[in-house]
Amino acid sequence: MDDNQITIIEGPPPEFDKVEDGWALGLNESPILYDIAVTHLRTFNGPALVERCHRTWRKGDVMYLSYRNPLGLEESAPIMAVRSLETDDGHILLLWVRLENTESEETPDPPDLDD
Repeated sequence: MDDNQITIIEGPPPEFDKVEDGWALGLNESPILYDIAVTHLRTFNGPALVERCHRTWRKGDVMYLSYRNPLGLEESAPIMAVRSLETDDGHILLLWVRLENTESEETPDPPDLDD
């Protein structure tokens, strides 16, 4: 097992929700435009995964989320922040990841305005 990745081994592909919070947008300091998204994953030991992320970051390495997309192809995304929550149903891992910008570079048409 690679220490610099968290791998989803079963279940559906993760759902990513685009983040527009001020603090999370600060994670995107890069010359390339990326989207920051958050996903919620169930896990057996959230605190251990958080600690693994922290160890990797302290070494100056990048931590990745490895998963299969809806077509079954392997993908990975750099993890920018992590948090573990304990619920009645077990541990939930919140991962803020950096995804390639999905917006097109075309300028959208302006909305129609009534006179």
